[in-house]
Amino acid sequence: MKTQFRRRREGKTNYLKRKGMLKSGKARVVFRKTNKHIISQYVTSHEAHDKIEIGVNSKMLLKYGWPKENVGSLKSLAASYLTGFLMGKKIIKEKKETPIIDFGMISPVHKSRPFAFVKGLIDAGIEIGTKKEEAFPEDERINGKHMKKDFSSAFEKIKSNIESEK
Repeated sequence: MKTQFRRRREGKTNYLKRKGMLKSGKARVVFRKTNKHIISQYVTSHEAHDKIEIGVNSKMLLKYGWPKENVGSLKSLAASYLTGFLMGKKIIKEKKETPIIDFGMISPVHKSRPFAFVKGLIDAGIEIGTKKEEAFPEDERINGKHMKKDFSSAFEKIKSNIESEK
């Protein structure tokens, strides 16, 4: 079984998808979910060599007012949305071109974290072509109203802190 690429065997890279994205010549916003955080990177490629221009992860939300008691939820829908929102604001601030979304090997299930992340990018002002608005999670779930302890007031505070950053 040595004929197959190592990263494909490990389930890390879909080379058919990657080839299509590289052929487009556009920058990509890479979305990754770990056991504790949401990671996002703005990546440009030149001759199949990737260069990370902007990197954002949900741990950065602590700087914007994420409650210390909710550190365990830095991979929630709210954290995913706010990470996308922060990434979008950084892309606009640095005047980067409009990217395409790269979910990698994650299956994009409707109303899940990847779509909350994309909604955050769109709300930040990034022009991403979306075909189905019903794929995005409801606002109550993004705001954190469904959580055991209502998170919506902290959510609004964090969002306004991100918007007011220079």
